[in-house]
Amino acid sequence: MPSTLKIDFVSDVSCPWCAIGLYSLKQALAELGGDVTASLHFQPFELNPDMAPEGEEIRVHLRRKYGSTDEQLDRVQETIRERGAQLGFDFAMGKRAGIYNTFDAHRLLHWAELEGRQLALKEALFRRYFTEGENPSSHEVLLAAANEVGLDGARARAILASDEFGAEVRAAEAKYLNAGINSVPAVIINDRHLIQGGQPPEIFAQALRQIAAQA
Repeated sequence: MPSTLKIDFVSDVSCPWCAIGLYSLKQALAELGGDVTASLHFQPFELNPDMAPEGEEIRVHLRRKYGSTDEQLDRVQETIRERGAQLGFDFAMGKRAGIYNTFDAHRLLHWAELEGRQLALKEALFRRYFTEGENPSSHEVLLAAANEVGLDGARARAILASDEFGAEVRAAEAKYLNAGINSVPAVIINDRHLIQGGQPPEIFAQALRQIAAQA
């Protein structure tokens, strides 16, 4: 019988390595065929929890946060673009101008899991930010993504207009921070095994195969 693994994918929608990690993980699962299946749950992590509502220009932000030079930023962005292209994901670097607060996106993702549409919404948000250059803190962008994946638009609007699921998201964020998760993506399998970072598909496949065999 195939092994079903519980996978908690701790990530932020504004994290390019999280998008790379997700599409690498999906490719690894596809390569494993029916031998290993996954129960995938996206858990919230905010790279910039104190970001102002208007956001910040991306290069200004990265230079301030990491002390990066323009040359270093160019190299990293090209690496990200190439890794994405290998996985079939388009990082349109010229369109992504800002870094934004993502708390409301995480609230909507929490609700989407209850509706069985979390993966679809996560992918839609990655695409809207990294490929289309849209603002993931904008309620209109979030509503468009929700509608795109078949979620109830009126319900999504009501959630965004309130603080619903805010306490749940804060509790989940605190849980993973307290567990020592300080960078993302962090892929936790069966509540025991941690794979850190946007690993290549073959690394995910090897780890999943070994964990499934142990299980």
